[in-house]
Amino acid sequence: MTVALILAEKGRDVVTVHPDTLMRDAVSELAAKRIGAIVVTDDSGKVRGIISERDIVREIARHGPAALDMAVSACMTRAVMTCAENDTVDHVMGVMTTNRFRHLPVAANGVLSGIVSIGDVVKRKIEQAVRDAEDLRNYIAMS
Repeated sequence: MTVALILAEKGRDVVTVHPDTLMRDAVSELAAKRIGAIVVTDDSGKVRGIISERDIVREIARHGPAALDMAVSACMTRAVMTCAENDTVDHVMGVMTTNRFRHLPVAANGVLSGIVSIGDVVKRKIEQAVRDAEDLRNYIAMS
């Protein structure tokens, strides 16, 4: 299974903000959409960063409530790893596990085309395990 198949099922909608967005507005968006990360893009749609719940907690611990009045660009993770639509679920799971990411933007030439979460990946791995077990049961029953 590939990232493209995940996106075909879950959709390609990604919540984004501009680097100048205030942290308080990003926090409101996270809460309203019940999501854990927002991709930061420029006017052309290129990925410039990602801001996650973890990033926000760290900034509040460091700066207190004043962190909410800072621009997202001051707090976001700038070195964003992305994946491609033709990447496999196994590859993406490895990247996410190794780097301790819960969200991985999908991009082509730096332009955002979707996002996958660790929940999306685990769901597909469980579905595959169930299919494999069923195939094995069917094979044994036919023998």
